[in-house]
Amino acid sequence: MSLFDNKEFVVGPFMKVSDPALVEVAAFAGFDFVIIDLEHGPNTIQTVQNHVRAAQAKGIVPVIRVPEINENMISKALDIGAEYVQVPQIETADDARRVVKAAKFFPEGARGVCRYVRAADYASMPKENYFGNANKITGTIIHIEGNIAFNNIDEILQVDGIDVIFIGPYDMSQSCGVPGQVNHPKVISQMKEIVEKAAPLGKVVGTFVESPESAKQWIDLGVKYISYAVDVGIYFDACKNIVDKVRG
Repeated sequence: MSLFDNKEFVVGPFMKVSDPALVEVAAFAGFDFVIIDLEHGPNTIQTVQNHVRAAQAKGIVPVIRVPEINENMISKALDIGAEYVQVPQIETADDARRVVKAAKFFPEGARGVCRYVRAADYASMPKENYFGNANKITGTIIHIEGNIAFNNIDEILQVDGIDVIFIGPYDMSQSCGVPGQVNHPKVISQMKEIVEKAAPLGKVVGTFVESPESAKQWIDLGVKYISYAVDVGIYFDACKNIVDKVRG
């Protein structure tokens, strides 16, 4: 399924918990996608394939964030059915091109070729259908997270085959010398500049938020891919709210 069809913006949480039931809950709640996290937390490529199954069964788009620019990991994430692969710590245009090369089959890239995988219905799908359509139905999302990437943003934005430029505010804050201060003027200024440079090129921008107010702020500025918090954080906030109200 396409993530952005007829939608002004999309919103979804990061998923760190290994139980795919929370992916189903996210779908029932009305989120558009989930980012299944392999960079931080306990998950493995084996555990997250059930997250992908749960997402697709309930009509929500599965995105897998891999730990790094790793051709084998990107290929595995797509092989198990991820519809988008999200790659952290992109610093240069060459980094971005490496992501495209790993995620796309020829002629757009050089993704490892195997049809005996879930994404090809375990070889039951005709080869022509799988290899002919894979590049059209799988997307790439790259993280811009520090001053090196910020300084190279003009060149990164020129790379073909990238579907979303994702700004990571927490890593950006560290690079700006104010770790954790995601609302610091230095951080906000750099993030806004990236959004402004991407807009005339027709590039979709995403970012991470932790409140509805922050989400609305970035949506109003043109950000279309809103990563809203993390499953464990959402659960904590809900639990704390209940406890405070009961004890209050």
